[in-house]
Amino acid sequence: MDNRSDRETSSFLSLFAAVSYGIASMAMVFINKAILMQYADSMTLLTLQQLTTALLIYFGRRFGCTKARSADMQTAIRLFPVSLFYNANVAFALASLKGVNIPMYIAIKRLTPLAVLIAGSFSGKGKPTMEVTLSVLLTAAGVLIAALGDFTFDLFGYSMAFTSVFFQTMYLVLVEKSGAEDGLSSIEIMYYNSFLSFPFLMFLIVVTGEFPNSLSLLFAKSSSLSYLVLLIVSLVMGIVLNFTMFLCTIVNSALTTTIVGVLKGVGSTTLGFILLGGVEVHALNVTGLVVNTAGGVWYSFAKYQQKRSKPQKLISDIESHRK
Repeated sequence: MDNRSDRETSSFLSLFAAVSYGIASMAMVFINKAILMQYADSMTLLTLQQLTTALLIYFGRRFGCTKARSADMQTAIRLFPVSLFYNANVAFALASLKGVNIPMYIAIKRLTPLAVLIAGSFSGKGKPTMEVTLSVLLTAAGVLIAALGDFTFDLFGYSMAFTSVFFQTMYLVLVEKSGAEDGLSSIEIMYYNSFLSFPFLMFLIVVTGEFPNSLSLLFAKSSSLSYLVLLIVSLVMGIVLNFTMFLCTIVNSALTTTIVGVLKGVGSTTLGFILLGGVEVHALNVTGLVVNTAGGVWYSFAKYQQKRSKPQKLISDIESHRK
């Protein structure tokens, strides 16, 4: 009876992690795009998001609101590459959003599952089934078909997006490995990631020339109530997105996290044609989205069949606090 209850809890946690990450990720794309249309200093925005995350987790731990363990140097050293790749991914993604519309940004980012699959094969991870492999390839094919019908070429924007795909792949694989090996919860990985980010981000805001003008511009714009509310929502959603992303990667896998990103991209792309500067719909776009969705559904079915035929041990995020 206990084993059955544990399996049900693990299944619920896996589903909750995937759905919550999909919703948060979709919302964050539009929030970031909206705020960057008014405030172009993306590195300063990312620094504020990480600072807010670090402070909330620190004070939450001090006041007993979370069971996250205090940081130690050895774990911080091991997680430094995770933080580096995470911030590189977000930095390049934000830079790409300045010149790329949302549908095409999502189309490029949806190539990440294929990159994760390739990275997993080189890292010695178990070989995926033929159905999983084909479904990911079909998903990627749908991305390419959709992109061919609607590219308004921006060399800088698209190069930033493709670079972001590479860094996202690397940090998802590292998060999955770090969470499993060190027994870290998603909140603890968030905490390490946030304070390890500061040296890298401070370097970026100086190199890109944002500092110190970005701060004076931020204070000036904050006098507008609508912008201030948007900024606060952006900071809060940055925390929510990080938590759900790390949670989904730990309790599921890096590939599952990227597939969830692909599926939420269908809704984001549809809304992107309407909100914040939509683009014209072409037959290739619609065809690509249909192929992309079919690949995502096929992947979900293939993973379900794989779990039924080969039971796997799942460790919940709650259990990881007890280690």
